[in-house]
Amino acid sequence: MRRLATASLTLLLMASPLWAAPPRETIGLREVVQALESPFRSDAEMARGTAGSAIVDFEADFFQEARIASLDRTQRGSGRVWVKFDRVRSDRVPRTMFRWEYSQPTRQEFVSDGRTLWVYLPENNQVIQSDVEFSTEARANDPMTFLTGLGNLSRDFLITWASPNQDVQGNYVLDLRPRRGSPMIQRLLIVVDREAVLELSRRATTGDLFPILSSTVYDPSGNSTTIEFSNVRVNRGMTGSFFQFMIPAGVEVVRPTGKEMGF
Repeated sequence: MRRLATASLTLLLMASPLWAAPPRETIGLREVVQALESPFRSDAEMARGTAGSAIVDFEADFFQEARIASLDRTQRGSGRVWVKFDRVRSDRVPRTMFRWEYSQPTRQEFVSDGRTLWVYLPENNQVIQSDVEFSTEARANDPMTFLTGLGNLSRDFLITWASPNQDVQGNYVLDLRPRRGSPMIQRLLIVVDREAVLELSRRATTGDLFPILSSTVYDPSGNSTTIEFSNVRVNRGMTGSFFQFMIPAGVEVVRPTGKEMGF
């Protein structure tokens, strides 16, 4: 389940188009990548309705399906997620805070304030606590998750069209390959909401549309994890305190070095 949750750092929303998309030829790869990256860029404007209007935070229901190739087994999970991007400095990647609460198949919580990660396993009466910064620095060349770098995907990944490059609803499908070798990500597919792409081309902003409909991560061992989000709401004004985990009384606290966490 830890592998399932680790691969899930990555993002997403199912949206219903209001009208038919224009012919595929009118939308290029550049426009789709721009719609995907621009709301998350570190220099995105905080003001709403501008060309660089930022997604500061979002919350959503999620469904997750992971396939373990060696066992030919599929695991499924679902719950609720909250994510906040803390843009303290515009010249740096935003600090990412998150809270993943699994309700199925078992209750689990993954919480981070951007510095500390807590993994709460109620069935084990245990909290695993680690230093996010230490873990990240220990694996600096590993694009282990795209969640903290959504505004810089083209820097970390080679992005091309997937085949096919649209799903049955006409949303755009991108194929991302890490620019550096990674033991965690061999390939990443992202389905981008066509409405977000059209909105950007019409009004130079994606507005309140979360651009990622789903993501599928493939690792070098052939395992894959797909995540879809529903009921996504953006810019709810979440506070940093929401991403602090209060350790329940009587729960064992384990503090690994960071690598054991898989983050």
